Amino acid sequence: MSQDILINWSPQETRVAVVEQGAVQEVHLERTLERGLVGNIYLGKVSRVLPGMQSAFIDIGLDRAAFLHVADLMPNIAAKHATPRERPPIVPAPTPDVDASTAVAVAANTAPKVLTPNPVLPIERQIFEGQALMVQVLKDPIGTKGARLTAQISIAGRLLVFLPQDNHIGVSQKIPPAQREALRQRLVRLTATADGSPAGGFILRTNAEDATDEELVDDTAYLRKTWLRIKEAATRQPPATLLHEDLNLMQRVLRDLVGADTQSIRIDSREQYGLLTGFATEFMPDTVKKLQHYSGERPIFDLYNIDEDIVRALSRRVDLKSGGYLVIDQTEALTTVDVNTGGFVGARNFDDTVFRTNLEAAQTIARQLRLRNLGGIVIVDFIDMVRDDHRDAVLTEFRKQIARDRVKTMIGGFSQLGLVEMTRKRTRESLAHMLSESCEACAGRGVVKTARSVCYDILREILREARAFNPREFRVVGSAKVIELFLDEERAHLAGLSDFIGKPISLQSESSMTQEQYDIVLL
Repeated sequence: MSQDILINWSPQETRVAVVEQGAVQEVHLERTLERGLVGNIYLGKVSRVLPGMQSAFIDIGLDRAAFLHVADLMPNIAAKHATPRERPPIVPAPTPDVDASTAVAVAANTAPKVLTPNPVLPIERQIFEGQALMVQVLKDPIGTKGARLTAQISIAGRLLVFLPQDNHIGVSQKIPPAQREALRQRLVRLTATADGSPAGGFILRTNAEDATDEELVDDTAYLRKTWLRIKEAATRQPPATLLHEDLNLMQRVLRDLVGADTQSIRIDSREQYGLLTGFATEFMPDTVKKLQHYSGERPIFDLYNIDEDIVRALSRRVDLKSGGYLVIDQTEALTTVDVNTGGFVGARNFDDTVFRTNLEAAQTIARQLRLRNLGGIVIVDFIDMVRDDHRDAVLTEFRKQIARDRVKTMIGGFSQLGLVEMTRKRTRESLAHMLSESCEACAGRGVVKTARSVCYDILREILREARAFNPREFRVVGSAKVIELFLDEERAHLAGLSDFIGKPISLQSESSMTQEQYDIVLL
């Protein structure tokens, strides 16, 4: 499906929209003061080792310490990828009657019949507090969680991904299986050193399927030169230092989003158009012809009503063309999507109405996941369907639409409760988290106490204060709605409490207070 990429640039923010068939499919944002960290390489310092969690906190110079799991340490990654012949022998622990040297001899002379995977060493035997460690960010900090790190460094180029600490040669899984082995052998030949030995590992990216030998060699040289610069910086920089920063959003768009289906890449800044053209000419010459400078009078995002789509992507409700609607609720644990028929009654019978609504919902949900960049666990509650062929058709359509997603996604079938469970890899903050924050009035709950509930809270609080203190007068300071209720419907209850405690109670409206906020002043 053909697509257009629109780039809206300003000094404080870069916005990118991917448009297919006139509809926005993806929105990417990058703010100058809030650039993402994924791909950045740091010289970290181990601040704390947690044997119970087999993890460690690493100081990389951010507000919150980053998180490193034992599985992401380089020795464990190498052991996982090693063939059985490459794995070191497993030496059994010596028994009280056999010393260590005898145990090693026995292990060397006794070939096991069943090959077992190499055991993972505990994290406390691999790193220690205060140690300097080169790490790379896998996931940005999200909410209260720090960044996720790995000790396996990978540097992405235009055609290849370089693994300087590994000798693995791989090919993207998106390339047809019949072509992978030939491409792998070709890559082995092109990346080998003068003596024929490998010098680091490489993974061939999807867009390198038709690359020439010269292009692959140039990309290899660029990646190795970048790694040498990073290693040199690591020898002279102190811990908690940034060694290598990933490309900015516009450059990543050319590297990751542009494909054969991309018709145009339009950018509304002449200066950034020139810089992007220079970058494309050097690293991605095939994309230069697709770059265009947009000089129209209307803002570039107005061409496809992108700002309106962004506003709608922040709301809970998504209307379907048929008259049905979705309700999307995002929490820290998971995201739920509820499908409703709404005002759609156009089919011949109820089963067909439900089926058509679910089919349209399957397409819309897949688009909303991409547009909102929702990650983690997603639970979809389609409208209950009686017929098995309807359920199969809806699930097939849903999987077909999800297959277009660039982000790794896994979908299960219908559960016994009629729910579809899925996971979508979380790589960055969702659109809602980037553009909005919790409401001060409700603290993210989505609801606030009624004015009447607040009135009764105030009455109980005055009674408690009257038993503990003996002021001349009580003054209630609250929101306009609460004060109005005290002056009208709750007037009798307020007067009754005043008579009971034998003290006057005055009221004062404060416009800056939310409905749940109030203060009781003792005069």
